[in-house]
Amino acid sequence: MKTYRDTLDFLLQHWLQLDALFTRERFADHSAETVTSVLDTCERLAREKFAPFNRLADTEEPHFDGERVHLPRATHEAALAYADSGMIAAAQPYEFGGMQLPFVVQLAAAGFFKLGSVAMSAYGMLTAGNANLLMAHGTPLQREVFAKNEFAGRWFGTMCLSEPQAGSSLSDIATRAVPDGEGFEADPLGPRYRLTGNKMWISGGEHEITENIVHLVLAKIPGPDGKLLPGTRGISLFIVPKRLIDPQGQLTGERNDVVLAGLNHKLGYRGTTNTLLNFGEGKHMPGGAAGAIGYRVGEAGQGLRCMFHMMNEARIGVGFGAAMLGSAGYEASLDYARNRSQGRPMGPAGKDATQPPVRLIEHADVKRMLLAQKAYVEGSIALGLYCARLVDEQHTGSVQAADEARLLLEVLTPIAKSWPSEWGLEANSLAIQVHGGYGYTRDFPVEQHWRDNRLNMIHEGTHGIQGLDLLGRKVVMDGGAGLKLLAGRISDTAQRAGQVAGLAARGNALGAALQRVGAATKSAWASGVPEDALANATPYLQAFGHLVLAWLWLDVAVAAQAAGPGLAEPRRQGTLSAMHYFFDFELPKIDAWLAPVAARNTLTREMRDDWF
Repeated sequence: MKTYRDTLDFLLQHWLQLDALFTRERFADHSAETVTSVLDTCERLAREKFAPFNRLADTEEPHFDGERVHLPRATHEAALAYADSGMIAAAQPYEFGGMQLPFVVQLAAAGFFKLGSVAMSAYGMLTAGNANLLMAHGTPLQREVFAKNEFAGRWFGTMCLSEPQAGSSLSDIATRAVPDGEGFEADPLGPRYRLTGNKMWISGGEHEITENIVHLVLAKIPGPDGKLLPGTRGISLFIVPKRLIDPQGQLTGERNDVVLAGLNHKLGYRGTTNTLLNFGEGKHMPGGAAGAIGYRVGEAGQGLRCMFHMMNEARIGVGFGAAMLGSAGYEASLDYARNRSQGRPMGPAGKDATQPPVRLIEHADVKRMLLAQKAYVEGSIALGLYCARLVDEQHTGSVQAADEARLLLEVLTPIAKSWPSEWGLEANSLAIQVHGGYGYTRDFPVEQHWRDNRLNMIHEGTHGIQGLDLLGRKVVMDGGAGLKLLAGRISDTAQRAGQVAGLAARGNALGAALQRVGAATKSAWASGVPEDALANATPYLQAFGHLVLAWLWLDVAVAAQAAGPGLAEPRRQGTLSAMHYFFDFELPKIDAWLAPVAARNTLTREMRDDWF
């Protein structure tokens, strides 16, 4: 974890200027010393409770005996240690058990747990997102009863969106929610409904770690004719606890009608249970009737709007988890390359077999693979922290700064989720390659990191969905206001780089890349036909992501040069080298991705089934 901690200290102190946040009223009780203490504590817990048992959680994956789901004892202890550390609620107000830490500090600290075992840390991440949604959209009593108990780690939480027949197409969900008798709106915990249906791919959906699980469930309220409305109309959001509670938050002893239908057996990420849940099948009869009791959150028909609060937070969390898995592989392969001797350098007369082998890290191609990993991993960390810093700005900045932060987050969230997921996985692949044949065995950890990371391109919205969101919604919303704002930030970095020795050419390259992405965006939408633009949304996402990462790398490099003697020289030179690598080896790729976008290439859209 040394490399990650060194990266954090540099980015928080020299790049994001974290100390400036402590002048704001919400964070006035904190200082750099607070941050150091929090990071130290989380690093220690991750070393003691998570990292030593990551392989155990992978090999002893969850199993169901017909009554209970069984997990290794170490998973219980790690998840509860996470909760006891206070990090689930770290950014929340004091009155809800929080520390009022900046969200950027909470995310940075959570990175240690993800680095130690991303699967074991998922319970806390999901719970935080669940509770944060209720803080934004729940009633005062829903916040007091459900969110507060989740922040305390007494209960854990989930999000229940997908269904077996619908997958990512939420407009096709069929789970029903009908009012639970007369006076259903008078329940203190919220309008009370009975839910029936099935949910799939529910992470953390069943376990015995905590006394209760709070499911946030999307379901449709039928129309007056009893039929479900087509599309997303009628989708509402409900709190469905595994065990029923009273308005004081105490368990009633009655089990809700939510049962485990099965566990999914995964390639990786095995330490997190992944479930198929049945709601309202009648195995349990709360109040003497079948149907899972759920309490509506927000207005009827506004479920997707509410759920996107948790989904967007989860997307940033997924991207940061992918960065941490990439980081874990990078640190492992860096250590291996420094300690494994193999091969001899090439001299004028070829290799001299009489000379001793050199360490792997002395070979240029191994340096290439390590440098690529460094560029992918530390760039992804910077992206996640930048987005977290925008969250803090949105909550505590001036009106203008908060609105700008909101717009930037809208545009950057698809990148924050997708880019680390794709390139963190590539970093893990390179980590295996550095290890050679050993990397392909279970004797070394890098194969597990790759398997764990492969999930991140899928969950919380696949790569294709993120591309559709970016090109179809985010860059055109509000007349392109978010895109214009981001372009202004990128241009500012390019101009500042022009004033720094050795960085002017990189600033020019960044400005040119921005122009090419802008031109391709206009060309994609030139016909005004969505199908023309969106057929090539994924290559657009890839080019856009590389533009964003080039911008962040150059901005970080400017900060490294400005840090002066306060920054250790190896860190400065490593940062500059990773930035140069990205501009020389990665940024040129955007032209190939943008070509079909700008041409509104029709090949994939017009391809026919029988031609395959």
